Amino acid sequence: MDSPELFRQEAHKLVDWIADYYTGIEKYPVKSACKPGSVYAGIPETPPVEPEEMKKIFSDFESIIMPGITHWQNPSFFAYFPANTSFPSILAEMLSSALGAQCMKWETSPAATELEEAVMNWLKKMTGIPESFEGVIQDTASTATLCAILSAREKSTGFRINSEGLNNSSSMRVYCSSEAHSSVEKAVKIAGIGKNNLVKIGLDDSYRMKPALLEEAIRDDINKGLKPVCVVAALGTTGSTAVDPLDDIAAICQKHNVWLHVDAAFAGSALILPEYRWMTAGIEKADSLVFNPHKWLFTNFDCSAYFVKDSDSLINTFKLVPEYLKTQIPDHVNDYSNWGIQLGRRFRALKLWFVIRSFGLRGLQEKLRYHIAIAGELKLWIEEHPDFELLAPVLFNLVCFRFHPRDVDDPETLNRLNEQLLLAVNRTGKMYISHTRLRDVYTLRMVTSQTHVELRHVKQAWLLILEKALSIYNSSKS
Repeated sequence: MDSPELFRQEAHKLVDWIADYYTGIEKYPVKSACKPGSVYAGIPETPPVEPEEMKKIFSDFESIIMPGITHWQNPSFFAYFPANTSFPSILAEMLSSALGAQCMKWETSPAATELEEAVMNWLKKMTGIPESFEGVIQDTASTATLCAILSAREKSTGFRINSEGLNNSSSMRVYCSSEAHSSVEKAVKIAGIGKNNLVKIGLDDSYRMKPALLEEAIRDDINKGLKPVCVVAALGTTGSTAVDPLDDIAAICQKHNVWLHVDAAFAGSALILPEYRWMTAGIEKADSLVFNPHKWLFTNFDCSAYFVKDSDSLINTFKLVPEYLKTQIPDHVNDYSNWGIQLGRRFRALKLWFVIRSFGLRGLQEKLRYHIAIAGELKLWIEEHPDFELLAPVLFNLVCFRFHPRDVDDPETLNRLNEQLLLAVNRTGKMYISHTRLRDVYTLRMVTSQTHVELRHVKQAWLLILEKALSIYNSSKS
């Protein structure tokens, strides 16, 4: 398809299909019910030799691909954390794809570099992140956390490991709570520190890291001749959205000269609400922070906002300029290919710019407050039901709960009943929830943050949960 006119025709059809998809998205099963291998079996073993018409390609998309799609944009998607999009973001992605810009350096796309700097400064103003931090867009929070741990590793060793290699990494220690995201463990493995040197700190009753235990662990390691290099605090853990006590943790890190990285991947978007700024008390003492607009700010995956207080440490960790990448750009211009792992960079700032301008700060705040409010309704329904119970505080819009019939107290029986309940509701295709384990209790997680979710969707889901819970309970007694 090398004709602009033919492209125009097909693009109009595709946009119409996308608009129709969103209009009727609730008719699709939220979670794909396809069997393993079914999509693969529908694809020919060899690629076509001759060109195929778009009509045929798109027909196969609808018949082969669509049955294997889990519909993350369905308002009854309550699983994991969302990967939200919105119409302004989709439009910006179309433009970004059309431009096809490789935004690795200022010279390769000046607008991409300067827009990225501008929108990251907007995010600082919107969230209250201190002006002393500088921002860069990474692909995911996992990448940002790896950047933080690599920067901490290098800064703590005078940037010697990048030059000399890992000769004594077994003495380095990284700390996080036992509820921290798995990306922390992956990062210490990739960084060469080793997962055995990741120290997981115990929790309080609200699943938050205990600062006293962190202090004790760091002191013990120092006494053993080990080198604490990084602490990862969570503002909104994946399991329950627990918020670690940042101010106390930051004071400990500052005392022992340890890099503090703040993982706010999901809940960090709530910082646009002044009533949630309490959770960043002490942030000025942190070294880096990440949150994902692609989760709860309606910006297509992938778009992860990473902020660092000492950008020199970040740049010195990653900077590498071979002859073929040298340019004559002035020093004051950001070269974001030196701010992370990737050399090649997508024009991610464009979609974030479109979203912020299209919603406005007030519109984004209204959306987030509505999502939090409908989670509050679900919380009340659970509290008022004699056979259900909350399993964690509801701080944002994640509700952790379980089915707990009044005459059942055996822990394994309860875990089994709740696993059956999750499978039963997801099998209907009418909704999708996920689970975690909190202190080995099988926990149902329901997140009310999909872009277009309304109270009616949550009510429908709750009624379905009640229906399936009763059916499973009766079957267990027969």
